[in-house]
Amino acid sequence: MRFALFFLSVVLVAGSFSALAKMYKWVDEDGQMHFGDRIPEKYLVREHQELNDRGVVVKHNEAAKTAEQKAEDKRLEKERKKAALIEKKKKQRDRVLLDTFTTERDLIAARDARLDAVDAQIKLADSIIADSAKKIESMEQRVVKIQTSNREVPLDLYQRIDNAKKQVAIQSEVRKNHEKRRDKIATQFDGYIKRFKVLKAEQKAKREQLERERDF
Repeated sequence: MRFALFFLSVVLVAGSFSALAKMYKWVDEDGQMHFGDRIPEKYLVREHQELNDRGVVVKHNEAAKTAEQKAEDKRLEKERKKAALIEKKKKQRDRVLLDTFTTERDLIAARDARLDAVDAQIKLADSIIADSAKKIESMEQRVVKIQTSNREVPLDLYQRIDNAKKQVAIQSEVRKNHEKRRDKIATQFDGYIKRFKVLKAEQKAKREQLERERDF
């Protein structure tokens, strides 16, 4: 019994020692391969491998990266995240597009409604510009008549002309912005319609594929 316990203890100790024993493999600056139970400190930052008691590689340690390599990794990771975010937003837009519109006609109707609303704003700006232009012309003719009769032109008349001209300038800028908005809406919906066609074609292809698989 005592012999058996002694033998078991020896086996356990030997097993523990074997489990704790580590070997390392590394290459020096001359390309010479080395083995040992401890790696010189200056080689810890280099590529090296950890071996078990049978010489099998159990862990591979890459060489420490330089500042330039770390910066490049950071840049690539940033680009990867940016691309992933773009793809995520694209999928979200696709889902909204399919959930909001049933047919291409629905998209066209929505586009036309948006464009009609902008066209109404453009017409309003045109009306204000035309009305202000008439007022300016009328007031300027009045100024000429007053001056022709050698009378003093009232200061408030000049002020009203300036205000009307400012109104024309403001509404001209408003009209320009509405034109840009109209072009943006038209371009945006052209993209929506093209993407909608692609998505619907993909849905149809998937349905047909599922039907073929069921029939098979």
